Amino acid sequence: MSSVFPYKSAIVVTCFPQQSPWLAKELENLDYEVQSQSISEVEISGYMDDCMRLNMYLRTANRVLFQIQRFRANNANELYKKIKAIPWENYLDNDGYISITSYVRNESITDDRFANVRVKDAIADRMTEVTGKRPDSGPDRDKTVIHLYWKDDKVRIYFDTSGATISKHGYREIPFKAPMIESLAASTIIASRWDKKSTFVNPMCGSGTLAIEAALMAINKAPGLMRENFGFMHIKGYDQEGWAGYQRLAGLQVKEAPDFKIIATDLSKNALWAANRNAKKAGVAKLIEFQLCDFRKTPIPIETGTIMMNPEYGERLGADKDLEALYGEIGDFFKKSCQGYTGFVFTGNLNVAKRIGLRTSARTPFFNGRIECRLLRYELYQGTKKGQD
Repeated sequence: MSSVFPYKSAIVVTCFPQQSPWLAKELENLDYEVQSQSISEVEISGYMDDCMRLNMYLRTANRVLFQIQRFRANNANELYKKIKAIPWENYLDNDGYISITSYVRNESITDDRFANVRVKDAIADRMTEVTGKRPDSGPDRDKTVIHLYWKDDKVRIYFDTSGATISKHGYREIPFKAPMIESLAASTIIASRWDKKSTFVNPMCGSGTLAIEAALMAINKAPGLMRENFGFMHIKGYDQEGWAGYQRLAGLQVKEAPDFKIIATDLSKNALWAANRNAKKAGVAKLIEFQLCDFRKTPIPIETGTIMMNPEYGERLGADKDLEALYGEIGDFFKKSCQGYTGFVFTGNLNVAKRIGLRTSARTPFFNGRIECRLLRYELYQGTKKGQD
C-alpha cells in the first residue's frame, strides 16, 4: 500500500460508451462493490494498492482514476486557489513530469485547455514555493497524469493511475484496417457469455483482436502483464514491491493451453500476417489456428461453441449495396455450417444486418469510436427451428 495514500478514496474506472455493464461485471468478479455507474464509467472505493490491481487485471477499462480531493469552485480563480492548497509536494517529485487531462463543463470556461493551464500553474506554483523547484509539464502521458473533473461548481481531482490508456493491451503492433480496440473486443466477448471452455471461431479475423482476446481470457493472462509503464509508478510512495507481487501472482494464474480450439480465418494474407504478429506479441500464437480462406470455408468443429464476426459495416469502408450480399452470405453460412453454435455479428449498420435473415435473441449496444453499434446474437439450433430459416 502506498505510504502517501494510506486511506481509501473514490476510484473511478472509465470506459468507452456502453461498455460500463461489462466493466462493472469485471469489477464485481474482482470482488469490488460497484457504488455508481454511468454510460462510460463505474465508481468503486479502494486504496492506491487497488489501483495497481485494477490496472493489472481489467480488460474493458480505459483509465483508473484515484481521487485526491473533491471541492467546489465556481471559476478559474477559485479552482487555482483550491488546487494550490493541496500538498502536492507529498505526491510529486519536483524534478518529475506532469500531464493534465480534464473533463470541464463550467459556464465560466470556454476552453478546457485554460482550466488545464490553471491546474498546472497551481501545482507548479505550490511546488516552487515549498521545494524551490517545479516539475516539467506537457502532453505526454508516460509519467504522472492528473485528471480534473469539473462540472458546474463540482470539482474532483484525480491521479490517473493508468497514464496512457489501458484500453490497448500492449500487443497490437500492426492494427491492419479499421480494427476493434482491445477493450471493445474484450467487452463483446464478455457480453457474449462465452464460457472459455468451448470452441471460439472468428472468421474475417482482420488483425486478430477478437481471437487474441479470447485466447488471453482462455488462459487467464492478465493484460497488465504485457505492459511496463503505468501512471501510478510516477507518484511518490509507489510500492514497487507491491507491483512486483501482483506481477508474480498474475503470472502464476496463467493457465495451461486450453483443450478446445480457437480458430481465426481471413481471406487476406496481410491480415493473417498482422494477426500472427500480434498473437506472438501477446504470447498466444500457439493457441490460435490461423487459416487463409474465405469466411464461408472456415473450418467449424462439429460441437458447440461461439462464432463471432466483425464484418465491414459501411460507415468507413464501403457502401451499403456492396455489403448487402455479404451479410446475406453470413446468414447462409450461419445456417448451413454453424448449427449448434451461438453466432454473433458486431456491426454498426443495422439496416444491412437485416440481410442476415435470422432472428436475433439479443441486440447489445456498443460504440466503436463514434459509431453506434450492436452485438447481434443468433441461436443457431441443430436441425430446423421456427423463425430460424
